Amino acid sequence: MTAIQGLAARPALRFWSLALMGSAVLAASAQVSLPMWPVPATLQTLAVLLLGALGGSRMGAAAVLLYLAEGAMGLPVFAAGAAGPAVLMGPTAGFLLGFIASAWIAGLAGHTAARQAAVLTAAHLIVFVPGVAWLASFVGWERAWMAGFLLFVPGTMVKTALAFTTMRALRRG
Repeated sequence: MTAIQGLAARPALRFWSLALMGSAVLAASAQVSLPMWPVPATLQTLAVLLLGALGGSRMGAAAVLLYLAEGAMGLPVFAAGAAGPAVLMGPTAGFLLGFIASAWIAGLAGHTAARQAAVLTAAHLIVFVPGVAWLASFVGWERAWMAGFLLFVPGTMVKTALAFTTMRALRRG
């Protein structure tokens, strides 16, 4: 490898190293879980919002994709230590896949407080679109709406506020 090739490889190495660390943060946040059925309450959406908002759209989405790949390969990174491709076909699969769009959108937060609050709220809510739609194929629309969205509204508000506050504090410092 020439010196020029080495310099060109550094940004890629840095990007994927940070994305791998982000996937580890996401895996840890999945283990903070309230075991509810069919969808557990975790700190994952908080982590997803922060990965996107602090790392940018590409970094946040890459961290989520690595996390999903790790879980699909059998690493116990999903909620309650679950692992394997079956999780990506189960009731929570839509939420997990929604994390990709959520991280991407959170990366568009910008610099004004109003924009950041609006974007983080939208990024958090977007998780529920594929999540509830996929869950409905298991439990029906009414139950999916109740158990996959309405039940999570208070936690969503708290986690979005925490993401906003954390992002603002870290960006100032």
